[in-house]
Amino acid sequence: MDGAAELVFCVNGRKVIEKNVDPETMLLPYLRKKLQLTGTKYGCGGGGCGACTVMISRYNPITKRIRHYPANACLLPICSLHGAAVTTVEGVGSTKARIHPVQERIAKCHGTQCGFCTPGMVMSIYTLLRNHPEPTLDQLTDALGGNLCRCTGYRPIIDACKTFCKVSRHERIIESTSPKLFSEEEFLPLDPTQELIFPPELMIMAEKQPQRTRVFVGDRMTWISPVTLKELLEAKVKYPQAPIVMGNTSVGMWNSGGAFHPVIISPECIEELSVVNHADDGLTLGAGLSLAQVKEILKTQTYHALLKHLGTLAGCQIRNMASLGGHIVSRHLDSDLNPLLAVGNCTLNLLSKEGERQIPLNEQFLTKCPSADLKPGEILVSVNIPYSRKWEFVSAFRQAQRQQNALAIVNSGMRVFFGEGGGIIRELSIAYGGVGPTTICAKNSCQKLIGRPWNEEMLDAACRLILDEVSLPGWAPGGKVEFKRTLLISFFFKFYLKVSQILKTMDPVRYPGLADKYESALEDLHSRNHWGTSKYQDVDPKQLPQDPIGRPIMHLSGIKHTTGEAIYCDDMPVLDGELFLAFVTSSRAHAEIVSIDLSEALSLPGVVDIVTEEDLRGVNSFGLFDKGLSVQAKRAAKRVKIVYQDLEPVILTIEEAIRHHSFFQGERKLEYGNVDEAFKVVDQILEGEIHMGGQEHFYMETQSMLAVPKGEDQEMDVYVSSQFPKYIQVTWVAATLKVPANKIMCHVKRVGGAFGGKVTKTGIMARPGVIKHGCPVRCILERGEDMLITGGRHPYLGKYKAGFMNDGRILALDVEHYCNGGSTLDESLFVIEIGLLKVDNAYKFPNLRFRGWACRTNLPSNTALRGFGFPQSGLITENCITEVAAKCGLSPEKVRMMNMYKEIDQTPYKQEIDATNLIQCWKECMATSSYSLRKVAVEKFNSENYWKKKGLAMVPLKFPVGVLSTAAAQAAALVHIYLDGSVLVTHGGIEMGQGVHTKMIQVASRELRMPMSNVHLRGTSTETVPNANVSGGSLVADLNGLAVKDACQTLLKRLEPIISKNPKGTWKDWAQAAFDESISLSATGYFRGYESHMNWETGEGHPFEYFVFGAACSEVEIDCLTGAHKNIRTDIVMDIGHSINPALDVGQIEGAFIQGMGLYTIEELKYSPQGVLYTRGPDQYKIPAVSDVPTELHVSFLPPSQNSNTLYSSKGLGEPGVFLGCSVFFAIHDAVRAARQERGLLGPLKLDSPLTPEKIRMACEDKFTKMIPRDEPGSYVPWNIPV
Repeated sequence: MDGAAELVFCVNGRKVIEKNVDPETMLLPYLRKKLQLTGTKYGCGGGGCGACTVMISRYNPITKRIRHYPANACLLPICSLHGAAVTTVEGVGSTKARIHPVQERIAKCHGTQCGFCTPGMVMSIYTLLRNHPEPTLDQLTDALGGNLCRCTGYRPIIDACKTFCKVSRHERIIESTSPKLFSEEEFLPLDPTQELIFPPELMIMAEKQPQRTRVFVGDRMTWISPVTLKELLEAKVKYPQAPIVMGNTSVGMWNSGGAFHPVIISPECIEELSVVNHADDGLTLGAGLSLAQVKEILKTQTYHALLKHLGTLAGCQIRNMASLGGHIVSRHLDSDLNPLLAVGNCTLNLLSKEGERQIPLNEQFLTKCPSADLKPGEILVSVNIPYSRKWEFVSAFRQAQRQQNALAIVNSGMRVFFGEGGGIIRELSIAYGGVGPTTICAKNSCQKLIGRPWNEEMLDAACRLILDEVSLPGWAPGGKVEFKRTLLISFFFKFYLKVSQILKTMDPVRYPGLADKYESALEDLHSRNHWGTSKYQDVDPKQLPQDPIGRPIMHLSGIKHTTGEAIYCDDMPVLDGELFLAFVTSSRAHAEIVSIDLSEALSLPGVVDIVTEEDLRGVNSFGLFDKGLSVQAKRAAKRVKIVYQDLEPVILTIEEAIRHHSFFQGERKLEYGNVDEAFKVVDQILEGEIHMGGQEHFYMETQSMLAVPKGEDQEMDVYVSSQFPKYIQVTWVAATLKVPANKIMCHVKRVGGAFGGKVTKTGIMARPGVIKHGCPVRCILERGEDMLITGGRHPYLGKYKAGFMNDGRILALDVEHYCNGGSTLDESLFVIEIGLLKVDNAYKFPNLRFRGWACRTNLPSNTALRGFGFPQSGLITENCITEVAAKCGLSPEKVRMMNMYKEIDQTPYKQEIDATNLIQCWKECMATSSYSLRKVAVEKFNSENYWKKKGLAMVPLKFPVGVLSTAAAQAAALVHIYLDGSVLVTHGGIEMGQGVHTKMIQVASRELRMPMSNVHLRGTSTETVPNANVSGGSLVADLNGLAVKDACQTLLKRLEPIISKNPKGTWKDWAQAAFDESISLSATGYFRGYESHMNWETGEGHPFEYFVFGAACSEVEIDCLTGAHKNIRTDIVMDIGHSINPALDVGQIEGAFIQGMGLYTIEELKYSPQGVLYTRGPDQYKIPAVSDVPTELHVSFLPPSQNSNTLYSSKGLGEPGVFLGCSVFFAIHDAVRAARQERGLLGPLKLDSPLTPEKIRMACEDKFTKMIPRDEPGSYVPWNIPV
């Protein structure tokens, strides 16, 4: 073995040679810190979000072929890259050289907002095009399956990528009545001959250099890369405990707290591990083949079950990195392939110094039984997968929280063999994943069923046997116990139906067919080919061509997002003497710290100091500094030893807070009419409640900060990813350092997503980060830390009592709201107040009483999140209306329309409202969605299908916009004109993806009557615009735009005499002339804020400036056996006034809708009974992915009808669309109700949010849900609790 190995690879065509490489170094930090290629982003560190996607290219000297594949740089050790070519987003194209068609199209199709995920998206599609220049739509969806985006809602990204597909022009439909958001005709053509070639030097090296084992030795780890089977065996004999690593997707999780291995063996280019051998009795696949390669090989009917699982297993990046052998030998409890391979009688070909050996991939192997496992020194070389025989049938099943790129909750492989026909079971194998510590085989059940005919009696017996054998305790890890038990037998029932159907086709005489109503149970839910329309009003023909207001202008940073040139906080270069801050987090929900032992942490090399509560003047927070090495700081944080004294009571849930009267301040109350009297005259009274879970912000850029002392006068620059620089400047940094605010300057260039999570929470990092040492300090939270520390949307409990007439008119409503605020007040009371003020949504309730409490619990403090209380309070109201409709025997839509505001009216807090556009949105949505026709079609479908049901629901929206205070709505701007005629604009708003900077340049362009190209905007800073309010509440463009407009008008008024003297001059001429006449070319603009007030004592006020109206109609299909659902179509109609930029506004509506859809259906935070957050990354917490977007998504704007005193009569759209996501919730509700009615379940239906597969399945009660064992509440401690 070569003890001083040299690592050689290429990055963007440039050769890289490393002689003393540390095996623990991952490609992501290497690219970002060593090579300064910051386009590749850190999003999660676990391969779950795709932000760090790069393309890896490898040359095979045997086949003479180059393989390009996408990979997650956060999981790739650089030691594994010898001889490979790495392409990052910088290598694809740049504004300095040329941009690539992928980059251009994503930007010009408006597929970027915050832009943080965009380089990863570009790389996934770029890699797809390198392999398939004209991809199919399925390939496109598959390629994007491993990339997450929190801003756009994916539709514009799909649109951009479709332009490369053969069928793009047939698939993509744009309404002819509306102008296009982009023009395909102007796009650069894709020319595969212009791509980066594989470096010839690496090709020669692979062909001619003698291959020998490479060894890389670091401080803690040794990496051995054998290149022959003989050397691999020698290494395994020498280090029998060392794992064999191919893709590093499993072992690589040591960086995320997994097991650490001092020696890693990583075989490279060993031909025997990549064998593909077709024999008469089956297929032999090398253990070193990636799952993506296996998928390509298996594209035949024979292996359709394996292919099905490989299509949804992880994302494209992980499938290209993970190896078949690694997947098998890891034996994860939720492995998708192992149950299937186990029932398929697969065998494993092993090799050791002693020779070859074959073992079956069976239950003994999967449970790691010593007699059936690999021996020390033994390696897995290949896997034999037998062909199925005649009368033998194999199927695969899985159910996950999300359709794609999500670990299965339960998965299964099933096989039956009937010998020579006759329908008598000769062999039966059933294996499950996700229901035990490893794959579980129902061996005894199968044995007892052999010899039985394939009929209903066998089915019933099989279900009971399986439930007896595969037992799951109530406290089982992962929770969802009753759901998992139901899936065990629901999957078997699906298998029974599938085999019965095949038997009928093979021998129609002997085998009866399935009932027509049962056939849909076998059909796949998930359609992948998306299309959508956007309908908006074109600008007035009289508008000047150079006036950009109302036009679909591309995001100002769009091209920079796609090229990776947009700079975010952690993209700033490392400074001399820079320290890195890492946090030590509590492991207890409610306790006192008895003692802290720092000795082990401080002894680690590079660790400089620790900041504790004493340093922070009483703030309970502390962290560790080290010399710019984030890995070492985080390692040290884990070595701090803390002794706790637990305190009682531990309050985690809303119910516990109510029981202990644990609230922040008193109740908030709003009353209108006479509720008690109204209850006396109504026909019916209904009482109910709904619980709504919280939501993680999941901004793609985690909380980030860089504090840089200036070295004199106690000055400091703070570069921070924040929505509220003033708060960081004054409340946190200046107050901590005890210096005036004029010494501290906060700068925000752009934010990689925020959604309310970067208002107050960023200060957590700022205070400890600036307290000591006078050195630059950087703090970038890891995804898990971020989710643990920063809180999110408040979980809610809503209780309601409604009095209504038999025709559906609601005359009295009494509602109680409780939110889980966590351990500190933060914005919880404000959230309750906003929730109460907006609880009426679109309805006029003549008599109502709303009360709300912010609960104090021992969880991390919750905070603002897009929609700020309304997504919760609106859902409570809509749920009440749905129940009223059910009681009256009416459709919810009819009850909604009956109770809606009509034209001029008054809100509960006595503010006037003109609801004309609300009614118009409702009617327009009814028409464009073809609601009535589709309702009939849904009912017909439901009558013909027993195990699949469709649901259709439509909800209205009234979203009041305002911040309850005039002072909180003031804004300022600063505009300079330079002597060359160029303009610099600065304002107090933060660019976090919503396009506020783009809109501000549009404003300046219109007001100064100059091209947008003449106007520049550098970023936001407390140095140029002081005391700026928080960016949020859908008002950022509105308020700051009025300030920019004011500054521009001031300048134009000053320059009028100059311009009138030389009307045909240029801006350069006018600026010089003004300067020569001593006229100032700089102006501040100011907007004092909308008049706003609210008196909670009287329950009256004018808290909001205007209302955004809208409506959404959604259709879904559910699988009653698994709880899966498909979003078929959504139509959205919005009243947005006069749009400043339709492209940005459509993006805001779609992105908010998809985020809301996630909130109400799949995003689920899990806490232990001790208050530990389980869901700390994309592996456990699922936000919508590209496959979750409705197959059809149509957005249209109501024609503007009213002028207002807002910016050009526009309306703020950042938040309203979130609530419209509940149209999917109620469509699922509708489908579940249809299933229950068919089963004779006519009682009340209580469904909480999020409406996950678990809740859908368990609500569709049937013989299988009745068959499962149930645990008595209180007889066990559950794995998780709803908070």
